[in-house]
Amino acid sequence: MKLYGYWRSSCTWRVRIALNLKGLGYTYEAVHLLKDGGQQNSDAYRAVNPLRTVPTLEFQEGGTVRRLSQSMAILEYLEERHPTPALLPAGPWERARCRMLSESVNSGIQPLQNTSVMQFVKKEFQADEKAFAAHWNARGLTALEAMVQETAGTYCIGEQVSFADLFLVPQLYGARRYGVDLTPYPTLTRIEAACEKLPAFQAAHADRQPDAVPA
Repeated sequence: MKLYGYWRSSCTWRVRIALNLKGLGYTYEAVHLLKDGGQQNSDAYRAVNPLRTVPTLEFQEGGTVRRLSQSMAILEYLEERHPTPALLPAGPWERARCRMLSESVNSGIQPLQNTSVMQFVKKEFQADEKAFAAHWNARGLTALEAMVQETAGTYCIGEQVSFADLFLVPQLYGARRYGVDLTPYPTLTRIEAACEKLPAFQAAHADRQPDAVPA
């Protein structure tokens, strides 16, 4: 498998964690979202992913090269093809809650701090793009802190690492980048700390990727 991604992309980060947890080897091809006008905009990468986003997972199946984009679709595919260890809970209600928490980040927070969105906000509206991102992070994390209470244990869904944790950890990293005070989110930061003890999360951390830029 080949994973096209960017070190600080939270969407790519989620997939790295899942691949690590499931013990799946992959090669990594960096797509720098800022360099050269954004390498995702090149003709070569458009041929890989017409939406010009990361991540893209490329693999062979039955002799055919296949590609998937969108982190949730990739995670669902990996879960179906490599079900152990499970990253979705067994019960229908718990699975739905897991997807709800994941989508609260995937649809409700992360897109509003996406690089292309922030570039548009700055260019077209001459607005403070970092303040824009911080606002939506704080709004979304406030809701997530409340929602996770019903299922939280060591992780977002009890004692089992799930998709929800894979979405949470990169999002908190992003929130810190934009100066969001995480004090109001003690449950989320406690879960983050538990996840960060796991080797799969440690290896997937943005700052440990080959294309990471030193601070």
